[in-house]
Amino acid sequence: MRAKRGVMPILVVLRVRRQPFRHNPYLAKDTDARMTTLLVTGGAGFIGGNFVLQAVADGLAVVNLDKLTYAGNLDTLRPLEGNSRHVFVHGDIGERALVAKLLAEHRPDAVVNFAAESHVDRSIDGPAAFIDTNVAGTLALLEAARDYWKTLEASGRAAFRFLHVSTDEVYGSLGAAGKFTEDTPCAPNSPYSASKAASDHLVRAFHHTYGLPVLTTNCSNNYGPYQFPEKLIPLIIARALAGERLPVYGDGRNIRDWLFVLDHCAAIRCVLKAGRVGETWNVGGDAERENLTVVKTICALLDQRRPLAGGRKRESLIEFVKDRPGHDRRYAIDSSKLQRELGWKPSVDFETGIARTVDWYLDNQPWVRRVLDGSYRMERLGQA
Repeated sequence: MRAKRGVMPILVVLRVRRQPFRHNPYLAKDTDARMTTLLVTGGAGFIGGNFVLQAVADGLAVVNLDKLTYAGNLDTLRPLEGNSRHVFVHGDIGERALVAKLLAEHRPDAVVNFAAESHVDRSIDGPAAFIDTNVAGTLALLEAARDYWKTLEASGRAAFRFLHVSTDEVYGSLGAAGKFTEDTPCAPNSPYSASKAASDHLVRAFHHTYGLPVLTTNCSNNYGPYQFPEKLIPLIIARALAGERLPVYGDGRNIRDWLFVLDHCAAIRCVLKAGRVGETWNVGGDAERENLTVVKTICALLDQRRPLAGGRKRESLIEFVKDRPGHDRRYAIDSSKLQRELGWKPSVDFETGIARTVDWYLDNQPWVRRVLDGSYRMERLGQA
């Protein structure tokens, strides 16, 4: 969506108090030697925020452009207060003049595009916003990046990258066997996945038409710190902690491949550093689980850490609700290309990752309370 007329972008410089992430284990000591500055869009959201925190901790400079919609939160970036390597700009990727100004002023070596409307349920209730941001916004960002790239000297043009972060949902739904590969045809089944598929095609087209050096990553379901509490895992944690009913779509047997968010961030850095231009790279966690299994695992972890009064088990709070329209049955990512060619692999198994995630939410309840501003009431959306 476009910014309102007359509203000036807000520029904030945030400086580091602490660095919560260790150095990226997948990258050599000369990591990103050709890249010192990144323009990251959507860097106050869940995956983008984790990526920015990790990149700055690793010594990169980041110009962070985010519209701060409901899922974008400056609290996520609070550890970066005071760091001159992080510049935050409140604005929209669809604002061509703003993006062009940031590119000209900061001269980034790469653009990493996380900016997107990303919740399937919300796309069912209001698809237009997803077309505005994910399609029209990505187009505007690509045009600005192309025009900037053309101004660079030959060495700068050769080194520049536009990395587009996408999803496995563009591939549609799998049967009981098989996995999505980079050659799987797109078959999106929700307004969200259709908008992301369209943006993926635009990125590909800008490479083949204009020569823009692009990279695309398609990831499986992410989980971990700083995720907005409308997605399955943080939603269930919040409701289970409060002793409220735990709504599960359909029969709960839908399967997703779960990817710990910091593993995803590391994969993006690997692709940014060494991925072949014009290609797509699938990123998966090798952790297929039924939604019901995920919910029961969270219940067990919380029963251990914060028992309910009277010893009641949280699994008894599970309530099956009407399935959402077009709910894909199974996703599974084949990330063997990324593992084979770039040496990345997931380092956090699901059991470890979900325990770390539950502990993070327990330790960061003030963050959860601040992001729930009253407009979202921990509901399951998308049943229209």
